[in-house]
Amino acid sequence: MTRTARPTGRALQVAGAGAAVLLALSGCSSSDDSSSAASGSSASSSDELSGTVTVFAAASLKESFTALGEEFEKAHPGTKVTFSFGGSDSLAAGITGGAPADVFASASPKTMKIVTDAGDASGTPATFVRNQLEIATLPGNPDTISSLKDLTGPGLKVVLCDKEVPCGAAAQKALDASGLKLTPVSYEQDVKSALTKVELKEADAAVVYKTDVHAAGDKVEGVEFPESADAVNDYPIVQLKSTGNAAAAKAFIALVRSAQGQKVLTGAGFLKP
Repeated sequence: MTRTARPTGRALQVAGAGAAVLLALSGCSSSDDSSSAASGSSASSSDELSGTVTVFAAASLKESFTALGEEFEKAHPGTKVTFSFGGSDSLAAGITGGAPADVFASASPKTMKIVTDAGDASGTPATFVRNQLEIATLPGNPDTISSLKDLTGPGLKVVLCDKEVPCGAAAQKALDASGLKLTPVSYEQDVKSALTKVELKEADAAVVYKTDVHAAGDKVEGVEFPESADAVNDYPIVQLKSTGNAAAAKAFIALVRSAQGQKVLTGAGFLKP
């Protein structure tokens, strides 16, 4: 079900009308200014918005943002949403390097700051969800992993996200808080890559997000650990200055932050901001 998500765009085309989504769009704000976004959403009817919206989003958002992209296209038949999913640090580097995009949704304020410091954001980023870590083990948890400390056991093949990636930074924060030392068999460039190592049985366990364990279904088993409460990541979203479709970008951000968007995101395991 879950595969490595590299930063590549793809279009999601779905026809039809979604009245509930239109109501959600008109009632929500963008990350810049709530009143202006709300008025912009109400003024933009489904036949006024058109064109492509390119969204750069953290790999952990793949399933929920894909669903929201479909909802957006239903509400606005003249639009197309394309996504590039990957590690937030590499996406931020792409944006500051000139990669064309309309919206950036990061898995941490630190990686969002790369974009805002470069002057590539339009307005102030807004936190729209939070995410907590969980240990993903092989189905049935054959190594009887029950704690973060268990991951330091001899002979256990553990995978972590790279320390520059939000999930890796959070995992390191949890390990440091526990006074634990862990040498993984590999550091992966995004959370989906780390999870895939367990799904393919190339690793015994990985420290990923709860949302990724949820998305993987019966391909892995999740193990909660208390230290994860000290390493919860905020996810900010912002419209980019380079956007060529500001109205649609604002409307997509409004959908993400709407009641409908929050229902999709919390259903995927994300925490409310």
